[in-house]
Amino acid sequence: MTIFKSDVETSDSTQDKAIQTHYYKSAQDKVFQAVLDLFASGGYKVIAESRERGEITVEKGGFPGYFIVVTAINVAPFESAVDFKISAEKKVPGLYPKMKQEIASFYKILDSRLKRA
Repeated sequence: MTIFKSDVETSDSTQDKAIQTHYYKSAQDKVFQAVLDLFASGGYKVIAESRERGEITVEKGGFPGYFIVVTAINVAPFESAVDFKISAEKKVPGLYPKMKQEIASFYKILDSRLKRA
């Protein structure tokens, strides 16, 4: 039934490795900036950011349009966790795999820029 889902969220508890939380051996500030850099281009617009809470809110234009919330928090000294939640503005069958792929591409970029814990 995932074909009809209009949102995807990463977590530690999911069985799907593609959408499990990623941990990085880095301070929260560096991870937060790396996440912000993900949205510097490509039709993304950062609409809010809170370094204190480790949250970034982003919109992606086009059809159907996405609303993205990223959490980058410190979980231990020099270890940070990054989670994504992507929601589609409109319910369109078949978006779940595309949103899941978007998360996978974000993690791939972060993995190339930061050291995994």
